[in-house]
Amino acid sequence: MMKRTTLLGLGLAFSLTACTHREAGEPLGDEIFGKAANENSAVMSGDLSFAIQLAKRFAKEVPSTITFDFDSAQLDATARAALDRQAHWIKQFPEVRFRVYGHTDSVGSDAYNKRLGRRRAQAAVNYLVRQGISRHRLEALVSFGETRPVIVTAHRERRNRRTVTEVSGFLKRHPTVLDGKYAQIVYREYLASAIPATTTTHSVAYDNE
Repeated sequence: MMKRTTLLGLGLAFSLTACTHREAGEPLGDEIFGKAANENSAVMSGDLSFAIQLAKRFAKEVPSTITFDFDSAQLDATARAALDRQAHWIKQFPEVRFRVYGHTDSVGSDAYNKRLGRRRAQAAVNYLVRQGISRHRLEALVSFGETRPVIVTAHRERRNRRTVTEVSGFLKRHPTVLDGKYAQIVYREYLASAIPATTTTHSVAYDNE
């Protein structure tokens, strides 16, 4: 009985192993190397690694998230102030593209929340465009709807009703990017927008001798 069980186990293991192997010489599909090859190419060109650095810098230096009232895509004063800061930062890097993701809380149907998330993302994009950001630098919107909450709850939660702006890559046709000067893009100082130090004039009174 033990021998029969062992043989059955070996047969099953052999069958599973055979299913996971390819015939010798068979070309490997994109599902094996496609993503890895693409990412490796991006790293070698500097695109991916420098985009990640810029993304971290953007998230650190400006508020990348804005929130909304319940069932609303209207920008309040706090949201507009955050987007103003985003627009100011974005203008310093004309070679960089961005995505805006829209989110909702869990109240409402999936279909409705997906539409609402897109409306919120579109509202943020439209505001950035009005601040002078070229629309072609803002990628096609992706709405996650209610699927990526900050706070997991079935109830209303403002922190889940948000948009998030992120660095998505570089404009391939921009002259600086064509020259491969990614490091200069990442570490460039904000010279154009630097605020000069305030000079204070002190009046000194001298006693007449």
